[in-house]
Parts: sequence; structure tokens; C-alpha cells
Amino acid sequence: QVHLVESGGGLVQAGGSLRLSCAASGRTVTGYVMGWFRQAPGKERVFVAAISWSGSSINYADSVKGRFTVSRDNAKNTVYLQMNSLKPEDTAVYYCAVGASGTTVTVTTWRAYDYWGQGTQVTVSS
Repeated sequence: QVHLVESGGGLVQAGGSLRLSCAASGRTVTGYVMGWFRQAPGKERVFVAAISWSGSSINYADSVKGRFTVSRDNAKNTVYLQMNSLKPEDTAVYYCAVGASGTTVTVTTWRAYDYWGQGTQVTVSS
């Protein structure tokens, strides 16, 4: 079992920045892809970004490319999502997740991820 805890969400004005963190504990996440998803009210949970264990493979949703950066510190079992140039449409609950065995960064469906954090709210005001 893996326990994930996200932090760093909050209220920010459009154009601002936030950095989300996701700390993993319990079973090791060594070798697994880690992903970020978001879910706005009344909408489906959608892919934001994913990073391989080594960090050499990364994938972003088109909507966040050039604005968001995903990274990980394996020594700390922590994944980060740096969000810059935030827009009101980025408002959502953000979740981190551990990919199932065999999941690669190009797999963008939430169904390919086994363990989830509780989420952190990001609100961007216009």
C-alpha cells in the first residue's frame, strides 16, 4: 500500500505561480511512473503530467505545456508540479498518483494509476 499526500495548493491570481508537492510513504514507488491529474467541478479527472522513475521521460497535457514543470526527488519519495502563468481554467483539485506496473508516461488515462492522494485545491482568480 502506498500513501500519497499532496500539498501546496491555494488561491492565486491569474498569471501567478504555485508549487505542488506529493510525498509518498509506505510501499516503495521505486521504478514507477508518477502522475498528476486534476478534476474541476462537474468534470472528469484529466491528465496533467507524468514523470518516469529516472526523470528521463516526461509527458504533459497540451493545455499545460510550457507553463507547468513536473519533477521528482526519489531520495525524498516526492514529486513536484511547478505551475507558472496560471489561468482561471487551471482551477481544480489536483491529485498525484502512482502508475500501475507497466504504465508509461504516455498513458494518460487515470485508470492506469493505482494509488491516489487526497487532492489539493488550486483556485486561480481572474
